[in-house]
Amino acid sequence: MTTAQPDTDPATWQSLAHGPLGAALLDIERAHSGLIPYQVAHRKIAGAGPLIDGDDASLFLGAPAMAYVLHMAAVGTERYAGALSTLDDVVAAHVRRRLAAAHARIDKGRYTAFAEYDLFRGLTGLGALLLRRRPDGQELRRVLEYLVRLTEPLTCPEGESLPGWWVGHAPANNQAATPGGHANAGLAHGITGPLALLALAKRRGITVDGHNLAMGRILRWLDSIRKTDHHGTHWPRWVSRTGVATTHSAAPSWCYGTPGIARAQQLAALALGDDDHKLAAERALQYCLADPRQLDMLTGRGLCHGVGGLIRTVQRVAQDAETPAPFHNWLPEGSGRFLAAPAPERHDLLEGVTGATLAFMGAEPGAVAGTDWDACLLLI
Repeated sequence: MTTAQPDTDPATWQSLAHGPLGAALLDIERAHSGLIPYQVAHRKIAGAGPLIDGDDASLFLGAPAMAYVLHMAAVGTERYAGALSTLDDVVAAHVRRRLAAAHARIDKGRYTAFAEYDLFRGLTGLGALLLRRRPDGQELRRVLEYLVRLTEPLTCPEGESLPGWWVGHAPANNQAATPGGHANAGLAHGITGPLALLALAKRRGITVDGHNLAMGRILRWLDSIRKTDHHGTHWPRWVSRTGVATTHSAAPSWCYGTPGIARAQQLAALALGDDDHKLAAERALQYCLADPRQLDMLTGRGLCHGVGGLIRTVQRVAQDAETPAPFHNWLPEGSGRFLAAPAPERHDLLEGVTGATLAFMGAEPGAVAGTDWDACLLLI
């Protein structure tokens, strides 16, 4: 069922982010909502081909991505039971290999990388899948134990103590952005992804030694880098050896901005019974939604960097908010901003029509979700 990675570009083949697997989530949601026959979704899934299970496989690529999509397709049914059982075993073996490499890296005192730990390519994303597929399995517990270890301080070669999630590379292709590496704060690539997963697991009664301590470390670090001014509370995208990145250049996106960071902190506060952090996170998002200067930075409809991701994040925050009315009251404005933004030319999940449509469907009055399709975003 799986094979080594072929020469074909996976971004156009079996990518949850950019390929037909991600696009299938929209058909699955529509099918569960009774809008289309399920066979439409099945045809898109069936065309994915032999599945990648090499080092590059992740929640967003290859066998784990297929397992995630089939899990959403099977909600409330016995569909794909055999395939899912096989994929569960494939994913478990893959996670064990990835964990062995990660612990070996920590033992040697080396910096981590996004590909080791983050949501898109790393163990956080695989943990999010395990939380859905095998919540009682040893692999999930081992991922959580690894994330606890990831939060422990790291001593760099110069003797300086750095966050355990410090990466030796730049946040993007511009190596000059963070000379000497950086500690990332975003939900997609940064430490708020592990924070959200640790919180979601604890809320389901799944904990490991040091679980609360690790969440506390992350929350304190986020407290130490936040900035508050007359526009509200902000977090930088990252911290490098040259200091904290500016907070005013960050759009309020799901992946890097205040919305994603606030949701992760809200989830952690709920898991820990920390009313102060919960209220602070919700207020930070409220200030963001009331600031046109920030909202105007979102120029597209997509999930990752656009209005769609903000809409979905607001909905999830509202579900757990002490006072949900301000978030519900903003959704009509959010829908207006969504419609005013140019329609995506692509059809993928993260930046294209698929994700944008999924987000907008949920914003309609009286909308009832057929699946938790946004679990891959660590929003629920």
